[in-house]
Amino acid sequence: MLYISGARSVADKQVRIASTKMYGIGPKKAIQVRYRLGISGNIKIKELTKYQIDQMEQMIGQDHVVHWELKRGERADIERFISISCYRGIRHQDGLPLRGQRTHTNARTCRKQIRK
Repeated sequence: MLYISGARSVADKQVRIASTKMYGIGPKKAIQVRYRLGISGNIKIKELTKYQIDQMEQMIGQDHVVHWELKRGERADIERFISISCYRGIRHQDGLPLRGQRTHTNARTCRKQIRK
């Protein structure tokens, strides 16, 4: 089990697939990172050298916001919405859907918390 940029990566998966398991890196970014490092398409994480792993960590750290930094940023955005009492902030606070979804018959799981 390897840790790349604070996220666990599965050793017996291809680099492209294992990279997408990191929070904040999707398929497109995973392919870009692999291409920029010059890693072939079917190489697995366990076959990478220590140097390649360090390069990968450095590139992801420089170019992309991932894992706990991204989660912290999202949480800060939600806190800001709540503090200025905008519609989205109030809906976050109440635990209701934000984007105009119907709540009369749907959204049972979030409405369950309110009834208790």
